[in-house]
Amino acid sequence: MSESAKKTIRIGGASGFWGDSSVGAPQLVRQGKVDYLVFDYLAELTMSILAAARLRKPELGYATDFVTVTMKSLLREITERGIRVVSNAGGMNPQGCAQAIAALAAEQGLAVRIAVVEGDDVMPLLPALRSEGVRDMQKGHPLPDKVLSANAYLGALPIKAALDQGAQIVVTGRCVDSAVTLGVLMHEFGWQTGDYDRLAQASLAGHVIECGCQATGGLHTDWEQVPDWANIGYPIVECSADGSFVVGKAPGTGGLVSTATVGEQILYEIGDPGAYLLPDVTCDFTQVRLEQLGTDRVHVSGARGRAPGSGYKVCATFVDGFRCNAQLTIVGIDAVAKARRTGEALVERTRRLFAENGWGDYTRTHIQVLGAESCYGPHAATGAA
Repeated sequence: MSESAKKTIRIGGASGFWGDSSVGAPQLVRQGKVDYLVFDYLAELTMSILAAARLRKPELGYATDFVTVTMKSLLREITERGIRVVSNAGGMNPQGCAQAIAALAAEQGLAVRIAVVEGDDVMPLLPALRSEGVRDMQKGHPLPDKVLSANAYLGALPIKAALDQGAQIVVTGRCVDSAVTLGVLMHEFGWQTGDYDRLAQASLAGHVIECGCQATGGLHTDWEQVPDWANIGYPIVECSADGSFVVGKAPGTGGLVSTATVGEQILYEIGDPGAYLLPDVTCDFTQVRLEQLGTDRVHVSGARGRAPGSGYKVCATFVDGFRCNAQLTIVGIDAVAKARRTGEALVERTRRLFAENGWGDYTRTHIQVLGAESCYGPHAATGAA
């Protein structure tokens, strides 16, 4: 067996969303023996939040926690251990994110090679897209008038190129969640754009770890079987040159890696399992096989791939008024009825204030009564605590 065939790459999934726990990255750096850390921050809602932040302050628009929490505390350890980092924390402003990391490195006396992946901002293309009649893929609506941002979901090739050129940290804007892992593996194993089965397997590896500890029991259906949530392990994929991989976690951590937890994550948000559409490959996961190798180790194989389509998915945000959420705590006898009446009174009162100021009415309202009696201690109704 050749050396390249024996080679394995360990990648840790340190973040599943903006606001994920800050414990993931330190755990993986110090206990995971990883070669790479990858971070996914960008849900569609997150892009809206980042667009609003950039509108207020042009230097913002990226996931600031990546810099101020994770990189600030771990940058020295990451460089000393030779761990490379790929993150889509750049959001709407990858250059701003990279500049903040560079300033942090300079402050700590570290020399770090940082690459930025751009090209996802398609705002300049909006006039052409409108003329082509591009519509919303879910409801068929035309492009809104007041588009605030529009970003294409890029693939793995620019990430691979950045790593090929020696980048230690790669910051991207909007890309496919799994591309941060696929780009790493294309770089490490020298896979080409037509190696579709390997690209599909690597994309599946990225899909498994893109949501952090969701793959290690964090949202498992049989949650009561998952030990030590407080110390849950973040997922690690150990990837081979043929594209197969083993899912695990750092030793001594909580959580659970089983065919059930991994299988649930594989099914998460993929739509048609025979045609999972990505910029680099169209994946067929219908023949994927999961094998429990031992405690908290699952071997994954069997993904197949074929050529990708010619288009890119685009996420656009637009201005459409304001939304207000309010929450009150209501206690006492008949609390449910009292809470609903309070909610109705708030809506009636604010509607009157709107009218007095010459503003329009709500486009929609929703009152929801959430309740548990845990605050009543031993006086709580059975099953309501």
